[in-house]
Amino acid sequence: MAVQDVAGARAAAAGGADRVELCAALAGTGGLTPSAGMVAAVADALRGTGVGAHVLVRSRAGGFVPAPDEVDVQVRDVRAVLEAGADGVVVGALTADGRVDAATLAALVAAADGAEVTFHRAIDQVERPVEILETLAAAGVRRVLTSGGAARAGDGLDVLAALADRGRELGVEIMAGGGVRTEDVAALVAAGVDAVHLSARRTVSADGGPGGGGTGGYDVTDPAAVAAARAALDAALGATPGAAARSGAGRVAP
Repeated sequence: MAVQDVAGARAAAAGGADRVELCAALAGTGGLTPSAGMVAAVADALRGTGVGAHVLVRSRAGGFVPAPDEVDVQVRDVRAVLEAGADGVVVGALTADGRVDAATLAALVAAADGAEVTFHRAIDQVERPVEILETLAAAGVRRVLTSGGAARAGDGLDVLAALADRGRELGVEIMAGGGVRTEDVAALVAAGVDAVHLSARRTVSADGGPGGGGTGGYDVTDPAAVAAARAALDAALGATPGAAARSGAGRVAP
């Protein structure tokens, strides 16, 4: 479950999420690295719940091809968020010609120093994502967040199924995410993915006034949407033979 603050993390945990992905500026940028203070506060809020906090490390919007200075920042951020209490990190980097940036990924995995690493939706910009899984597994990536290359995960089922099959061979979890709606969950489970990722958010109206605070309001995690997603997942796992075994007992996750 993607969340942006302490209240969102608490709502996700109460609604049945197994993990949260903590990020900032999700709606406007697709997600950026949250502050160390936010990471520490969310880690404190989740302590004892059994819900893991995985933190997005992405220094800017506008694609996944980092400059050398940005790689340095991301390496520092990986170390900083883990020191602040994160259970894992969510990262990704591509080369200008659309391949996985193996050198940057190696640096980020090394900075994680054994903590779980998720490769984010940068994989959806790679031409042959199933083949790329072997590279990610060899680099130490634990799971991959992907829509199957589609705008919405619900439209990428065939690729997601192929990724899930290959992921099981390599020991890499496939987490379906990207525009996921409650009504998509059953089909995603049937495709064999290991986890389902969504934000379950709604917008609260607010006016920042003339000081530059913005007039578009802000997003919050909707507890009802979290509960609906959990219920849909549980129903799908109960209705699909073998799904519980494939999905690790079912996860609403980062």
